[in-house]
Amino acid sequence: MLTISDGAMKRRDFLTIGGLGLGGLSLSSLFAARAGAAETGNPITGKSVIFVFQQGGPSQFETFDPKMEAPDNIRTVTGCVQTSLPGVIFGDTMQRTAALAHKLAIVRSYQTNNGGHNIQPLVGPDSLNANIGSYYSRVAGATRGSTGMPTNAVLFPSAVTSEAPSGSARGNIASTGPLGPNYAPFIPGAGGELQQDMRLRLSRERLSDRRELLNQIDRLNRYVDANDQFETMNQLQRQAYQVLLSGGVANALDLSREDPRTVERYDTSCFAHRDGWARAARGRKGYYNGHARSLGKLLLLARRLCEAGCGFVTVHADYEGVWDMHADGNNLNMIDGMQAVGRSFDHAVATFVEDCEARGLQDQIMLVCSGEMGRTPRLNRNGGRDHWGRLAPLLMYGGGIRGGQVIGRSTSDGGQPATENLTPKHLISSILHTVFDAGLLRVTAGVPQVVQLSGHEPIPDLF
Repeated sequence: MLTISDGAMKRRDFLTIGGLGLGGLSLSSLFAARAGAAETGNPITGKSVIFVFQQGGPSQFETFDPKMEAPDNIRTVTGCVQTSLPGVIFGDTMQRTAALAHKLAIVRSYQTNNGGHNIQPLVGPDSLNANIGSYYSRVAGATRGSTGMPTNAVLFPSAVTSEAPSGSARGNIASTGPLGPNYAPFIPGAGGELQQDMRLRLSRERLSDRRELLNQIDRLNRYVDANDQFETMNQLQRQAYQVLLSGGVANALDLSREDPRTVERYDTSCFAHRDGWARAARGRKGYYNGHARSLGKLLLLARRLCEAGCGFVTVHADYEGVWDMHADGNNLNMIDGMQAVGRSFDHAVATFVEDCEARGLQDQIMLVCSGEMGRTPRLNRNGGRDHWGRLAPLLMYGGGIRGGQVIGRSTSDGGQPATENLTPKHLISSILHTVFDAGLLRVTAGVPQVVQLSGHEPIPDLF
């Protein structure tokens, strides 16, 4: 825990401050991996990845691979919309992303081989049971330079709104598998806290808490200056001290520093429904409206984190699987479900793409949107679709990939790939090829798992 005493502080106490709460380590230890990597050449490309995880399993039929000519019990139920690519259609709730299809890469032969609720491929067998972003941190170091920006982060709705109900990923999204706890993702906590062991408040109404922390840090700064301790620190300890006193993390997470017009464009709260879609239990619990109120601002926050130096950001706004559209007592049917979840998703993704294009970030940030599975070709008797691991939708944008293309195709019933089946291994490799120089990565010492995962073929024609 980060604690700053008003009384006398021993030099040893200062040098072991565990700021940012990343794995419970002292800040100085977090720079050691980066210092060692610098000796063998830097494989970091400077690009970032944002992974929007669509918990529950989005339907390929009602998103990016409509089947309008299929029989009634299979056919896309929301209708379709023509995209900016000739002959390519999306589901009707994807109106804004359809207009930007010439900027996107849509994969129609992506197969997760996973039909259960979990957080694959973010954490699962294909990632060696580690959060994908932890591999980035293993090479780049857990924090970025003197700013202290964590290189791997996970954003839940509580990071941007107090109106969202509690919810979590179905699995340990902070798992680091074989890498060890040093590289766990940074997760801004509920109630406005940056991290449960760093008392830095972000919400405007709690600004006084942040001021108190800054006052304490200022007292620490004066204490160190008065006792000439900075000059006695080694290089890594100096970096740790500078990180502690920097405002880079807090500034990136503070949306009040963003242009209000930009915040308004990202805002998806207009898609919240007046009765919360109360016909389903998830609606009564507030999950659908929580998704609508948070997703746009989460993507904006993710963009800000990437600009500040974060290399991998997971956006998880999908509360216990709101894309799970079985049409039972717990879930909505496909038509209502796409209204409840699809429209806010469409707005958020389209706004992000337009924003990146306007800012010149289209080659610097890759966006990945997918879930743990897709949905069954056949509608169930209530108008829902069930779990399906043989085909799932996958959208990608930016990071230097070739936009304006559809990669692969599915069978006429939308049940499986009709061309080469592309798997999470292809996706993970594509992500790693974006953030790393593959040649330099292979000669980087001490990162065998990263080299192993990047050694698989990336998605064909993506780059």
